Amino acid sequence: MKQDRKITSLEQAIEANLKRVYDDVAGQEVPDRFTELLEKLREAEKKSSSETQDG
Repeated sequence: MKQDRKITSLEQAIEANLKRVYDDVAGQEVPDRFTELLEKLREAEKKSSSETQDG
């Protein structure tokens, strides 16, 4: 249950900074090494799935 209470100026500053940092990180590109790792995982999953269906 959400409480209705007055937000302090400190809480407002913290909230604004958290949003700013989140937006900054969310706007960054995914590093190549993560993209490569995801591709390897997808390939392994496909291989595992086809082996299960063939078996």
